[in-house]
Amino acid sequence: MTMATVSTDRVKLIGVADVLAIALAASLPWSTSAASVLAGMWAVTLIAMFDVRALRETVMTPAGGLPVLLVLFGVAGMAWGDVSLAEKWNGIGSFFKLLAIPLFFIHFQRSERGYYVFVAYALSCLALLVVTTVIMLIPPLAAGLVKFDNVIVRNAASQSGEFVLCMFGLLYVAADRIERRHWRWVAAIALFTVGMLVSMFFLSTGRTALVTMPVLLVLFAARRLSRRSAAMVLAAAVALAAIGWFSAPYLRERTVQAWTDAEAYFATDAQNSSGERLEFYRKSLRFVGEAPLFGHGTGSIHKLFIASSEGKTGAEGSATTNPHNQTFAVAIQIGLVGAAVLWAMWIAHLLLFRGPGLAAWVGLAVVAQNIVGSLLNSHLFDFLQGWIYVVGVGVAGGMVLRQRAAVHRKIAAP
Repeated sequence: MTMATVSTDRVKLIGVADVLAIALAASLPWSTSAASVLAGMWAVTLIAMFDVRALRETVMTPAGGLPVLLVLFGVAGMAWGDVSLAEKWNGIGSFFKLLAIPLFFIHFQRSERGYYVFVAYALSCLALLVVTTVIMLIPPLAAGLVKFDNVIVRNAASQSGEFVLCMFGLLYVAADRIERRHWRWVAAIALFTVGMLVSMFFLSTGRTALVTMPVLLVLFAARRLSRRSAAMVLAAAVALAAIGWFSAPYLRERTVQAWTDAEAYFATDAQNSSGERLEFYRKSLRFVGEAPLFGHGTGSIHKLFIASSEGKTGAEGSATTNPHNQTFAVAIQIGLVGAAVLWAMWIAHLLLFRGPGLAAWVGLAVVAQNIVGSLLNSHLFDFLQGWIYVVGVGVAGGMVLRQRAAVHRKIAAP
């Protein structure tokens, strides 16, 4: 086989991997099964053009190596977990997706189609918004397809998180289009942003998404806007939030319920959403304290919560496989050492995206959303949010590294 043939085959494989990555991003808002299949096909394609040197260089960096280190700690934790092999494998399965991050870094340093992945995800979210709206306007379809929380796939929390990430990606594009006076683009982005906000405020409110929005807005203002523009945008956001609060009973009900549920838990140990979450946090702190350094072993979460709930009633009698906090989900299994690696990974990824440009902004938004959301959920271990993190950080990171390499070559050129 000639070198030309090898080069042509490699180009074809890169193209196939690009298509699969684009399809994976498009599938995430819609289907767990499709996303799983596409992620597997993408990984197989990467193996076919495996580059040992590139992999070695990537995992030697903090951004590429720390996800791998976290997985290795998870694998090691299987050795001391006092649970069945099936529970250990179920536990480590939550870690494995992180191995794809350095692979995405490598691939999208070669590929020039990273922006297509962003576009595919945004268009998929927009399609979900349009399809959901059309179905809800047709009563016979709505009766059969719309779930109790006014979504057609997944749930309100997942959909709200998807919409928030899409909105803040589009917000960066809108700022760029305003500078270029491309008003049709600005109008289209504004239309879809309003549609997503209406969906979140009036129909399908995810409370974690409401917490992440102010954080992302402040980051966007600091990253992209002048002081005057930032002040105007933040003031508009406050006004919009006030309008939403007073005009959307569903939003108020969902928000106030979190507080009233917490009050009921503190008063009577009531078994409700907020009460269970607070109880999980209390027990998680105890579990971490019992095995602080290396944890109870991978896959041990469910067994610990079952044992702690036996003979109990109310929120204290609830058992779970998910402590609803990413740091606890790691620390319970592999200790504070594992939690330190988790936070080091997040920090390394934040630092990776400290530069200008859309790719850096998308990566920063994905990491910030995951960190904030992981204070209230185990988002890295959840399928949807975990893969959004892996794909978002991986693609954006590869693009940023590619851009930096191009700048370094230009500087080094005579």
